[in-house]
Amino acid sequence: MTEIDLYDIFQGQVAAFLLVLTRTSGIFFISPFFGSMNVSTRIRAGAAVIFAVLLFPVVLKMSVIHAPPTLLMFAFTVAKELFIGWLIGVIGYITLAAVNTAGKIMDMQVGFAVVSMMDPTTHQQTGLIGNFLYNLTIIYFLVTNGHHVIIGALAESFRVIPLDSMIWNDSLPQLMTDFTAGVWLNGMKIAMPVTFAILLTNVGMGILARTMPQMNIFVVGIPMHLTIGTGMLSMVLPFYLLFLDVVFNEMYTHITIALKALAP
Repeated sequence: MTEIDLYDIFQGQVAAFLLVLTRTSGIFFISPFFGSMNVSTRIRAGAAVIFAVLLFPVVLKMSVIHAPPTLLMFAFTVAKELFIGWLIGVIGYITLAAVNTAGKIMDMQVGFAVVSMMDPTTHQQTGLIGNFLYNLTIIYFLVTNGHHVIIGALAESFRVIPLDSMIWNDSLPQLMTDFTAGVWLNGMKIAMPVTFAILLTNVGMGILARTMPQMNIFVVGIPMHLTIGTGMLSMVLPFYLLFLDVVFNEMYTHITIALKALAP
């Protein structure tokens, strides 16, 4: 074997590892837990390298990768691999965004909309119920090994879309639109019990206001909203955890559909 052949093999393996690392890094930008803002950048970068090292031997068995002949073509390939990893993360993020939507709806109904706090995971202002539900969701996500779904989807992506073989599909924007539309639908499903309970409370207070005009309905209504809203939320929490199982399965299904849309 000549010196040039050794250089070609070395160049191909280095290129393959960099592409694997690029796709792996994509999930650490925005995916649930892995892309959390309160996780140090060094930790996320180190985890991306570790995942790439573990996946690299498997990827080499699937296909032989050679570096593109020009730097511009290699940069374009890197962009494609980064997009695949980012796509896996963003689908996971928009699936769990339904929890934030449900929390905002319930905050407005219960009366917590005027109270907000900084969410360290997103660096955005969020309501009390929304922050509670999202933190509960992340804990349940880890306890039920939901993060393994993200890792498994990443590993599966190398089989569905080998390195440097992604083909753009015009149906992907429509798929992402449909996935995003599901955020509002799932959020309404989660918030429905509390919203319906507050609606019945408002109807009851409206009847009281007509039959007892001397009663200050605004003074009574605020603590009643808080009591009924938080009480209903505590009652539906066990069913909420069951609903999360459905959401996590839906997330994996959406990731699979999106990857197949980009498969060669």
